[in-house]
Amino acid sequence: MNRLACLFFATLLWVAAAADERKTMPHMAQLDSVLMASPEIVAAYEQKIEDLKAQLAKAPDNQAKYVFNYNLYEHYRAFVNDSAIYYLQQCIAIADAMGDKAQAGSCRARLAFQCSSTGMFHEALDLLGQIEMSQLDLQGRVAAYEAYRHVYGELAFYTRLPDLQQKYYAKSGEYESLLFETAPADNDAVLQCREMKALNEGDLKGALHYNDQRMRAAEKGSHQYAIVSFYRYLDFSRAEQRDSAGYWLIESAISDVKNAVMDQGSMWELANRLQEEGNVKQSYRYISFASDCANRFGTRVRNWQIAPILSSIDKTYQMQTRHSNQQLRWLLAGISALALLVLLSLLFVSRQRKQLAVAHDQLNQSNQKLSKVNQQLYDSNEQLSELNSQLSTLNAHLTESNRVKEEYVGRFLQLCSLYIDKMDRMRKTVNKKIKSRDYEELYNLTRSQEMKDKELGELYENFDSAFLHLFPNFVDDFNALLKPEERIVPTEKDRLNTGIRIFALIRLGIDDSSKIAEFLHYSVNTIYNYRARIKNGAISDRENFERHVKEIGLAS
Repeated sequence: MNRLACLFFATLLWVAAAADERKTMPHMAQLDSVLMASPEIVAAYEQKIEDLKAQLAKAPDNQAKYVFNYNLYEHYRAFVNDSAIYYLQQCIAIADAMGDKAQAGSCRARLAFQCSSTGMFHEALDLLGQIEMSQLDLQGRVAAYEAYRHVYGELAFYTRLPDLQQKYYAKSGEYESLLFETAPADNDAVLQCREMKALNEGDLKGALHYNDQRMRAAEKGSHQYAIVSFYRYLDFSRAEQRDSAGYWLIESAISDVKNAVMDQGSMWELANRLQEEGNVKQSYRYISFASDCANRFGTRVRNWQIAPILSSIDKTYQMQTRHSNQQLRWLLAGISALALLVLLSLLFVSRQRKQLAVAHDQLNQSNQKLSKVNQQLYDSNEQLSELNSQLSTLNAHLTESNRVKEEYVGRFLQLCSLYIDKMDRMRKTVNKKIKSRDYEELYNLTRSQEMKDKELGELYENFDSAFLHLFPNFVDDFNALLKPEERIVPTEKDRLNTGIRIFALIRLGIDDSSKIAEFLHYSVNTIYNYRARIKNGAISDRENFERHVKEIGLAS
């Protein structure tokens, strides 16, 4: 299975279309769920092995020991390579001790297949050379021919010498023919060879026909089912049916994980496909899992096969992570700068409020002096003129302070609104880049409107707080202009409702509905409707309602 994965690795491209993604994403979620349970699955599998070892220790005779050793080999075959080899060697030793040459030869054939599957080709040929074919039963001959076919096929695949490659392929073909002549027609090894032969010849219908036979014989969710599913993935990939191919590749990976298979090809093939799609985060997770499995299985050939993919995915993942961190640093710098501007703005507003309070005190003092001057009007006209001049100066200062206050608040709110719009445009730009497979991590981060909603919420909260500090009695004075049944009660303390917030902006001199709509992020029609509905509830004539609103707080 791993040789075929390498063979098709460079030619089969999984480019997921939108319809394919909708079909495979729930299936991939199932794979993620199984991966989370992998430690418990492996622990349960190891417990089964420990139970078999305990039974082996109590085996009464060689025949029983042979059975338990062979069961341990079956459990270790795709779990830990060295242990699988060890228990097959134990089976050979026990069979030799019992004088059962058929069983010994059959186990040597399986040991040779295990060796060739993990890159130990010379060891596999040495083991096969020790087998006397005349002493094997039917099952043993089938195993031997399959082992010969496999080792020569592997040698042909990995050699770079054309003459030797041709020789090895010819030898593999000879043993494949012997396998077809010897094994039953429904033998899985025979069906697998016929399936791959049909696939290589471009007979996709025939390949799927043989795979259907294998699939009917495989128990769903078993290790054999995972292998047959992987070959089905190859069939559909060659037929360019991407949705079906993706389904069976994930199905194979799920079955491998459920069976604690460490010698697997589906997971790292899936990781490679996801990397080609641009899904680096998921790809990195899968290739890391596959690498851990290969290390646990314990063969250099598996690590050699996975290493280029792992290196490529890791490089892409690290590059994307660095770029994402750089973008995040720029974003944090922008937010920090804005926070500093907001702080400076609040300090400036606080200073203006203090100056306004001083101006009010000075005005009160001037009024007191004016009263005294009125009483002494006939006695001191010169002093009255001087006091009137001082009063005019103070009134001018007060008017200027109010103008600066209103102008500043308007500018501050406009700055915050513009910043939120810029943040939203940045989110859309990043989202667009991610959709074009530039930055998958940021795409997932910025899909929602949460950032914009949060910033708008903070902006309105700051506006409400600043406005109520300037006009603490505004809500009560505003409701006093309305009929009792039309009065608006804020839902939260120190916060304004949308309707009150609109007229708070009008109080600050922003009475253009388009500007109000831009700040509050409503349509102009919505602002018109709010203004009309509230003015209809006015106690006095609705035409002068907004003028009365603009006069709120002038006496304080």
